[in-house]
Amino acid sequence: MKKTIRPRIKICCISSIQEAEAAITMGASALGLVSEMPSGPGVISNEKIREIAEMIPPPIASFLLTSKQDVESIIMQHNFCRSNTIQICDDLVSGTHRELKQALPGISIVQVIHVIDTESLKKALRIQNDVDAILLDSGDQSKMIKELGGTGRTHNWEISNKIRESLDIPIFLAGGINPDNISEAIELVHPFGIDLCSGVRTDGKLDIQKLEKLFSNMKGVV
Repeated sequence: MKKTIRPRIKICCISSIQEAEAAITMGASALGLVSEMPSGPGVISNEKIREIAEMIPPPIASFLLTSKQDVESIIMQHNFCRSNTIQICDDLVSGTHRELKQALPGISIVQVIHVIDTESLKKALRIQNDVDAILLDSGDQSKMIKELGGTGRTHNWEISNKIRESLDIPIFLAGGINPDNISEAIELVHPFGIDLCSGVRTDGKLDIQKLEKLFSNMKGVV
């Protein structure tokens, strides 16, 4: 039987220094800062992202979530925002992950894969050697207005588990995870990290009681 290891917790859609401080105090290992997206919650300006990223202490990963699809634009955005991690929420259409890593040494690159069907595994296998981690989410890039995250929906965790078993790099699991289903998510997928946004919020605001319940419920499986 596989030993379950406590996953790192990434709290996404951070909108203020106060939310960042609260998430860190509760035990978050990473914070997500959402830049311009075609849809979804939590979008803040690049200026606000930079302000928050500057106050996040080094042990905590600061994720810049970007919808940009070309390496040059991502580099320019990162050089302004100054996070220590870049989360690419769409597919690259110009440039490669390897070029991005070469241009930004020391910056972690995380590619989002929206789990629709078994093609997601093939995509993950193609890019695993060129990124630092993969984040499995529940968006849908085929819609007229793209969904690149923040849907509040779960996806097929059996596929996510197959992806995790097939790769040698860290896997983050996102999409519809909350205090009530986090134990199931950990037991089924065994991810390196769990990514949450709406599942720990009430009326769009970070909910400390939900965060407390989240960490408490994790103790039952790790």
